[in-house]
Amino acid sequence: QVQLVESGGGLVQAGGSLRLSCVASGSIFSAMGWHRQAPGKQRELVAHTISLGSTRYAESVKGRFTISRDNAKNTVYLEMNSLKAEDSAVYYCNVRTIYGMEYWGNGTLVTVSS
Repeated sequence: QVQLVESGGGLVQAGGSLRLSCVASGSIFSAMGWHRQAPGKQRELVAHTISLGSTRYAESVKGRFTISRDNAKNTVYLEMNSLKAEDSAVYYCNVRTIYGMEYWGNGTLVTVSS
C-alpha cells in the first residue's frame, strides 16, 4: 500500500523560503513531484523529477524553486525561495510507481504573506 507523508508547509513572508518534504513508501517510484492548488484555481504542476534525475518546472517557479530526490529514502523535496504571495496554495505530493499507478498526498498548506 502506497503511503505519502508530506511536511514543511506553513506561513512565511514574501521573499522568504520554505522546504517541503514528501516521504513515499509501499512501492518503487519512477516519478515524484509536486503540484499546487490555490483557491478558485485548477491544480497545476510545480515540479517533478523522474528516477533518472531529469526535472521539469512550471515557468512561474523556475529559478526560485528546486526539486530534489533522495532515492534511498524515497523522499522528494521542494526547496522554495523568493516566495511570492501568488505561491500561496495547497501543495500536493504526487508520485507514479513503476507499474504506472499514480498517487497523491493529502496536501500541505503554504501561505505567503505580502
